[in-house]
Formats: sequence, C-alpha cells, structure tokens
Amino acid sequence: MATKVGIIGAGGMVSYHIQGFKQAGAEITAIADLNEDAAKQIAGENEIPHVFSDVAEMLALEGLDAVSIIVPNKFHAPLAIQSLEAGKHVFCEKPPALNAAEVNEMIGAANEAGKKLMFNFNNRARPESYAIMEKINAGEIGTINSSQAKWCRRTGIPGFGGWFTTKALSGGGPLIDLLHMLDLAMYFMGYPKPSHVMAQTFDDFITDKSFKGPWGLPDNDEGTTDVEAASHGFVRFETGQVCSFQISWAEMIDREEVSVVFQGTKSGGKVERLFGEDGLDETAIDSCEIYSQNGAERVDSSIEVEECEDMGRIRSASNFILAIEGKEEPLNTPEQALILMQIIDAAYQSAETGEPVSC
Repeated sequence: MATKVGIIGAGGMVSYHIQGFKQAGAEITAIADLNEDAAKQIAGENEIPHVFSDVAEMLALEGLDAVSIIVPNKFHAPLAIQSLEAGKHVFCEKPPALNAAEVNEMIGAANEAGKKLMFNFNNRARPESYAIMEKINAGEIGTINSSQAKWCRRTGIPGFGGWFTTKALSGGGPLIDLLHMLDLAMYFMGYPKPSHVMAQTFDDFITDKSFKGPWGLPDNDEGTTDVEAASHGFVRFETGQVCSFQISWAEMIDREEVSVVFQGTKSGGKVERLFGEDGLDETAIDSCEIYSQNGAERVDSSIEVEECEDMGRIRSASNFILAIEGKEEPLNTPEQALILMQIIDAAYQSAETGEPVSC
C-alpha cells in the first residue's frame, strides 16, 4: 500500500516535494495552508483530494502516514513536533529550526513517536554529491582533513521586510538560509563533532535595495530587516578536521559562487554549481572534479554526471519516502541536523562576542 502524505504549506518548494513523493510511489492525500486559496490551487493542479486551513484537522485524516513542512523557519519545530506527536513521519524544509535547542526538542518528539524525522538537505541528493560519496566510500579520498564551503551572492537579498529578513521568523540571514554547502562539506567529512567555531557577520548592503535578488518575497516597507548580509567563519572539529565557510546574500564578488572544495589524505576534490552573471541558475552546469598524485605526476579528473536542474530537491523528497518504507538509507539524520544547528548557533554567538565559541 502506498505511503500517504500530507503537505503543510503551499510555498515555492511544494512542487519539488510533490514530484519527489510521486516519484517514490507515495500518494499525496492532503495539503494544508493558512491561505486556503493557495492550498486549493496546488490541490487542483496536482489532484490532491483534501484541503485544510487547519493543520490539526489534516493530521486527524485517517490513514495519513507522513507530512512535509514548507513554511517559514519559525514554524518548523512546532509543526514538526505536532506532526510527530500525531504519529506521522516528518520531512521538513531547511533549516531544521531556529536553533539547536529546537532541534533537540524535535529529536525527542521523533524518538518518543518512533517516527522518522528528515530534512531537505537537497544538495546531498545531487548527482555530483552521489559521485563524490562513491569515491569517499571506496576509500579513494582518504580522510578529508579540510574543506571550504561557499555560497556567496553578489545581489541575492530575498526581499526586504519579509520573513527572510526578520530574525524572529527566520533565525538569521544567509548563514541559516544558505547552509547547504556547509552541510555538504561536513557530509563529505563524515559529519564530525565540532569543538570550536570562530565567525564574523557583516550587515553591509542589507538595507540597500540595489542588492535585492532576482527572486524571493515582495518588499514590505512596514516589515523588519535585522539579519546579516554575509558570514565568514571557521570550524574546528574534535577529530582535528577543519572547515571554513563563506556565505552571503550581498557581497562584492564577481558572480554567485556555490561550491565545496576539500583536501583528503589520498585525493582532493570540488563540486561547484555555476550560475549566470545575473545570478539566475538557468544552465544546470555543475563541475565535479578529483585531484590526485601519482608520484610527482598530477592526476586530475572530471566526473561527468547528468544535469540536475532542481539541485536534488526531487530526489531528496523521494529518498524520504523510500527511507520510510525501508527501501533506502536516509540521506540525513536528526543528529546531523543538530550538529549543523549547533555550529550555526556558535557562529552567531562568536560574531556577537568576537571570541571563539565552544560547541
């Protein structure tokens, strides 16, 4: 019998969730959103039989097995906990929550319910990431001593005065929004436990509408813009491994850069997403490279993979269903989400205090 899924939120990611769930053979039976008209539109376009404006009513629907959560960050933890307590598996958009304490509460609810809790760290599901993990699992990379995670935009602020730029709703700016490459770097490294974080945030340009991105939310002149424009930092792990990160919505660079570079004891490598000069991702051009030595001889290679215009979003949603059904291993765990949020918490604290922060 097909896994039955309900969706909370009719936002921009909903089409990817729907495609991924259907690809895995799930049945999407309901969608809930406070904006019932938006939910009805998505339901009509995708033949979803039940529409709700009240999440509790959807969770009471007979036979519902799982939910996905596509709402502003502030509501990730409470809705996930509500769903888990109702006995549903949960697939939640990133970031996991506003902070690590909330993730701990989510983990407690998942353990109590005996249900899966997963997050849409979709870049792990890109073909390039699968290719690199094959090399890592085959022992061809060795121990990754260091990595550099980057998601930097020149003009990429997702609107002014909306929930993205309101810290109480989002938890922060690009550091928490564009956490994907930091997550991917640590995924390649085996998700070691952090010991210290040193970071700085910058708010240059955060109120300058010249730096608005080509997508996002409409400006709200009555709203709040109180998050950072950029964050740079360094993580040391208990294992002695290290990772530096550069993450920004608005920063003086040539073009948008999205990459993970790593240095292993046997080989190094890079995965990179190439964007157009206007910041739009219309090409789906990715590079995936491995750097090795044969004595004094350089042995560098490119791994060719199929284009993946959706950056793994559909495959990530599909993995959630297949993990529930025991057909695949989950691409991420709640414990990894907790580590990621601990690092983000520490980075914000370090930026505020000017000191390294222990995790």
